[in-house]
Amino acid sequence: MKKVITLLFLIIISACSQKSNPVILGKSANDTIRIMTYNVHHCNPSAEQGIINIDAIADVINQQNPDLVALQEIDVNTLRSGKHNQAEELAKKTGMKYFFGKAIDYEGGEYGVAILSKYEISGMMVYKLPTQAGSNGEPRVLTTAKINLPGAVIRFGSTHLDAQKADTNRQLQIQEINRIASEEDLPFIIAGDFNAIPSSGIIKELDKQFTRTCHQCDPTIPIGNPNKAIDFIGFTPSTKFAVIQTKVINGIKASDHLPVIADIRLVPQ
Repeated sequence: MKKVITLLFLIIISACSQKSNPVILGKSANDTIRIMTYNVHHCNPSAEQGIINIDAIADVINQQNPDLVALQEIDVNTLRSGKHNQAEELAKKTGMKYFFGKAIDYEGGEYGVAILSKYEISGMMVYKLPTQAGSNGEPRVLTTAKINLPGAVIRFGSTHLDAQKADTNRQLQIQEINRIASEEDLPFIIAGDFNAIPSSGIIKELDKQFTRTCHQCDPTIPIGNPNKAIDFIGFTPSTKFAVIQTKVINGIKASDHLPVIADIRLVPQ
């Protein structure tokens, strides 16, 4: 009789354990992550030439309370911004973890993109993006990291494509980003300044690999009278995420771009 009772007890415990620990992408169907992408113009408000205001950028981030942030135009110990590691300081001021990816050496320091995360990060990578020989294009990068969300691991990337008028370098760069994403095993969220509008060939190329969180996207530049959307958030594969909302935060003067926020639900598997 004791053996029967013990066996029944073990079966009940096993069943309860399996029910309370389902193997899904997120903790529940209602789990969401808030993504922000923000070109911070080396923490220089566009109307205040020569002024560096890291606190203003940190305030914008803290007000929106994102889980993950893709930052562009980050200075680390440059002459123009002073001896500041802007990625590190923004991480401290927002209580987040960070990773900086250098694109170029600049004025005695470094310049590039960064990732902020509320969650543990690992597997950080910096991919150099191509430019056409002789184009004088500024070197650009894709910076990524594994993000250890509760119940899930994803890859998150921040990028900033070439700003030249010709599309050539941006086209080469987005093709390389798509190639990198196609070889990634984890669900992948990318965010950044693509320096291209939704109707461009660059964004059409992006859409071949990633699902953007908006299609009728609100403009992000210029901040005074925004009329052009060039900052986007996307994900792949499309079956892993569902978009709740995407919005541009208007009235922000801490940079020359407006930040974009997307709330994304993790889809149970």
